Amino acid sequence: MFRTALLSALLAVAAYACSTWLTHDFQVWTAEGARRLEVALQPVATPAVPIDGPGLSTQPLSTLLADGQSVTLVDFVYTRCTAVCLTLGSVYQQMQAALQEAGKTDAAARRVKLLSISFDGAHDTPKIMQAYAARLGADPALWRFARVPDAKQTRRLLADFQVVVVPDGRGDFEHNAALLVIDQRGRLVRIFDYAEQQLALDYARYLASGVAP
Repeated sequence: MFRTALLSALLAVAAYACSTWLTHDFQVWTAEGARRLEVALQPVATPAVPIDGPGLSTQPLSTLLADGQSVTLVDFVYTRCTAVCLTLGSVYQQMQAALQEAGKTDAAARRVKLLSISFDGAHDTPKIMQAYAARLGADPALWRFARVPDAKQTRRLLADFQVVVVPDGRGDFEHNAALLVIDQRGRLVRIFDYAEQQLALDYARYLASGVAP
């Protein structure tokens, strides 16, 4: 009887310790929540993977994002997507309109940029992305598009930013969708769900105002 009680107690303690570790002291309960918490606690440097795109010369992504001035909202898409990427495109259209309006009077809003990165670099050439951007009504001064041409470097970027992309075997992909906030130093500092676009936009403007460290 005593041994059974002791064993039950030990199992309960082990389960509690495991849950505490897995959930960061019960602050999160999902892998996505853990990802967001880890980024908030320890920003992730953008890797120096080479990118290109419409209006962009070949350069390291870290150079593009770490200009010391702009805060950038980043999403990951592919142009053949007929599902969540369409929603992300709509979200970015709304954020673009909001930034254009706010930028008339707010200098911080003018320092917030949008960047859509294709993870389907073999298909999404700069020419294809340019046509995609035109369909979305993207203002190239505010909303840019890029790809990582090299598949190995694409995997590196996705791994560093913990973006999940799974080919479905039919030319499409299953992938998570989020809004990534990159600060003036080129660090991933926050991740928001795409339904939290106003929070993401407000946070980006806050960083761009120079108030945050």
